[in-house]
Amino acid sequence: MALRAKAEVCMAAPWLSLRGARALGTRAAQAPRTVLPFEAMPQRPGNRWLRLLQIWREQGYEHLHLELHQTFQELGPIFRSESGGPRTVWVMLPEDVERLQQADSLHPRRMSLEPWVAYRQHRGHKCGVFLLNGPEWRFNRLRLNPDVLSPKAVQRFLPMVDAVARDFSQALRNKVRQNAGEPDPGRPVQHLPLHHRRCGPASNLALFGERLGLVGHSPSSASLNFLHALEVMLKSTVQLMFMPRSLSRWTSPKVWKEHFEAWDCIFQYGDNCIQKIYQELALSRPQPYTGIVAKLLLNAELSPDAIKANSMELTAGSVDTTVFPLLMTLFELARNPDVQQALRQESLAAAASISEHPHKATTELPLLRAAVKESLRLYPVGPFLERVVGSDLVLQNYHIPAGTLVRVSLYSLGHNPALFPRPERYSPQRWLDIKGSGRNFQYMPFGFGMRQCLGRRLAETEMLLLLHHVLKHLQVETLTQEDIKMVYSFILRPSTYPLLTFRALHPGSQPGHQPPSA
Repeated sequence: MALRAKAEVCMAAPWLSLRGARALGTRAAQAPRTVLPFEAMPQRPGNRWLRLLQIWREQGYEHLHLELHQTFQELGPIFRSESGGPRTVWVMLPEDVERLQQADSLHPRRMSLEPWVAYRQHRGHKCGVFLLNGPEWRFNRLRLNPDVLSPKAVQRFLPMVDAVARDFSQALRNKVRQNAGEPDPGRPVQHLPLHHRRCGPASNLALFGERLGLVGHSPSSASLNFLHALEVMLKSTVQLMFMPRSLSRWTSPKVWKEHFEAWDCIFQYGDNCIQKIYQELALSRPQPYTGIVAKLLLNAELSPDAIKANSMELTAGSVDTTVFPLLMTLFELARNPDVQQALRQESLAAAASISEHPHKATTELPLLRAAVKESLRLYPVGPFLERVVGSDLVLQNYHIPAGTLVRVSLYSLGHNPALFPRPERYSPQRWLDIKGSGRNFQYMPFGFGMRQCLGRRLAETEMLLLLHHVLKHLQVETLTQEDIKMVYSFILRPSTYPLLTFRALHPGSQPGHQPPSA
C-alpha cells in the first residue's frame, strides 16, 4: 500500500521521510480541565473491511507499523481504531505507558491471539503465560519467574549461554581461517557464515539442556524443520490474526492448515526435548543444572502440561526474536566503524574478567548493553504492546472506558525526535546519557510491568555475550550503506538480510587492514 508522505521527521530509512508532521513531543500539551469523551478522540481513517480484504490479498500486513506511524503524524499521539472487536486505542508516548502500568490490576490482561489459542484448543494443549489471562496466568507466572526471569535464574543459565556464544564466535573464526586459503583471501566467500538463525541457539540449551545443532557444518534435519516451522507459524499468524475465525475458516483454509502443521512440528520438537529430560530425571542420579525446564520439573510447582505449554511459548519466541536484533546490531556496527571500535575496546578490557566470571558481562559492558538497546529502539522486534484496561482511566485527556484495548507503538515511540534527537542515527551513547535522568518508559522492547516478556533476561544475555565474543576477535563490515526496510510479520524483521563480512583481528591490528575474511 502506498504511504502518504507528510511529515518533517527523519525516519531510520530515507524512503520513510515524512514531511509536514505535527510535533508530537515527549508529553502532550497542557490538558483542559474537562475530560473529553471517548467518541471525541481522533479516529484512524479507512474502512476495516477494505483493510481486511487488503490483508487477505497481500497475505500479510507488512507495512502496519509504517501506516500507524503515519497516522500518529497526522492525528497526534492518540487515536482510536475500528477493529471489529473491542474498542481499540493507539498511543506512542511514555507517559501513557506509565499510566497503563499504574492502572494494572493483579491480573493485567492481553487480547487473545486467536490462531494460537485455536490450535491449542483443537489439539488439547494448555496455554502458557503469553496466552493466559486472569488467576491462572498469575498462578503460572509467579512460579515461572524464579527459574526464568530472576537474577538467580540468570546466574544459573548464563554459563550455558556463554558456552554457545563462544562456540559461535569460534565457528566464525574457523570460517575466516578456511577462507584464508582461497586464491583471493580478501574475497568474502559467504557474507554471513552459517545460516542467519544459527547465531541464536543458546536459548535452546538454556531451556532444555540441549543444543539446537546449528553451530556446525551439518545441522540436523529436525533443527532445520523446526526453524522452517517457526517461519511458517509467524507468517500464517499475521494472515489469520486480523480476521474473525468464523470468516477466515472459509477464506483461508490453506493458511489454517499450514498454521496447524507448523505448530505440530514445533510441539513435536519440544516434546522430544522434554522426553529426554524426563529420561534423565528418571535415572534419579544427582544432576548439575541442566536447564530451565529440568529445574521446573524438579520443582513440581506446575503440572507437566503447564510446564510443556510455557516451554513451547518460550521455544517459539526465543529464536527470531533474538536473531533479528543481533543481525541488525551487527549491520549497524558495520555501518558505524567508530562505534564498533569503541565496543571492541570495552570488550577487550573486560575479556579476562568475563572469561573467569561470565556473569560479569551484565555489569562490565555498559556500552555494549546500550548498543543492544539502540538496536531495539530502531528495530523493535515486537513493535506493539497492549493492555485491555480493567477500569476507566484518562489518556491524553480522553476518557478510556474499562474493557478498551490500548496498544502502544514502540516503533513510533522509538522514532520520536522529541524523545530521541536525530532518531535515524545509531547512537548507543544516548542510552548512557539518559541513564539516571528520570526519563522512564522509553525502553520497553520486552514489555512493561508484570506482563513483560518472560524470556527477557535470556534474550538479553544471549545478545550481549554473542556480540562480546564476536567483537573481541572479528571485525564486521558491510558491502552496502543503504538502510534495510523492516516488515511486520507478527514480529518486525528485515525484508532482506544484511550482507556482512567478518575479518579476523590479529593482535595489534586496527580496522583498515585487510586480514582474511568470510
